[in-house]
Amino acid sequence: MKMNPMMLIIIVIALFIASGSFFTVDQREKVIVFRLGEIVRTDLEPGLHFKFPFINNVKKFDGRLQTLDSRPERFLTSEKKNVIVDTFVKWKISNVDNFYRAVGGDPRQVDTRLNQFVKEGMRAAFSKQTIKELISVGRDKIRLGLVEDMNLLGKGLGIDITDVRIKRIDLPDEVSASVYKRMESERERVARDFRSRGKEAAERIKADADKQGEIILATAYKESQELRGKGDAQAAQTYASAYNKNKEFFAFYRSLDAYRKSMGSGNDLIVLEPTSDFFKYFKKQ
Repeated sequence: MKMNPMMLIIIVIALFIASGSFFTVDQREKVIVFRLGEIVRTDLEPGLHFKFPFINNVKKFDGRLQTLDSRPERFLTSEKKNVIVDTFVKWKISNVDNFYRAVGGDPRQVDTRLNQFVKEGMRAAFSKQTIKELISVGRDKIRLGLVEDMNLLGKGLGIDITDVRIKRIDLPDEVSASVYKRMESERERVARDFRSRGKEAAERIKADADKQGEIILATAYKESQELRGKGDAQAAQTYASAYNKNKEFFAFYRSLDAYRKSMGSGNDLIVLEPTSDFFKYFKKQ
């Protein structure tokens, strides 16, 4: 069965009209529906939607977080020193109607305006900070201030500024050398101070060790003399006790000890009178 050509044309036109009557909205998109060039809807939820063909048209914009990565710029600090600052800004569309009316839906125009605003804000903020403050706590102050001020600008552009970050703060080459030299001198001064303290502590420890050594030696000598005195006293007491028990045997024993000590080597020469008491035990009784 052959289809009527007119019917075929009608079907094709109907399919064409149907294909142009439906569109989808992704959850990552912001959408504007126009009617003959006039904005009629901007609050479309993700999903499938209907529009009148030839009358309505749809424009879609990326609703995700966008990044403006600015080129490094030079700014003067309160010390009148140049620093090179590298920043980036995070933003996203909050009101697609205002976004389209303000910049025609062109993200590049947003980047241009934000970039200029960031430069002006950075220039004003850096002029009130020293390099030391910028490195320590100054960054956070500048970031918070810029986020707050830029959100006032962002409302007019239909966007939210979620963050402003300083990626890097560098010194120009002509300044870096002098700064590094000062840092080196400062570190050297700190090192000398630590070495001086260490030497002082070492001398103090050594002196204390010497003192303790002297005390220990003196205490040991005192104890040794006391023990020697006690030993001598005990020995004298023992000798006296033995002498009192048998005086003749004690005298004989002491004489034998004297003979051993004086004539033990064999090369001793003693000049004494034969009648001396030293030889009394050599005499016949």
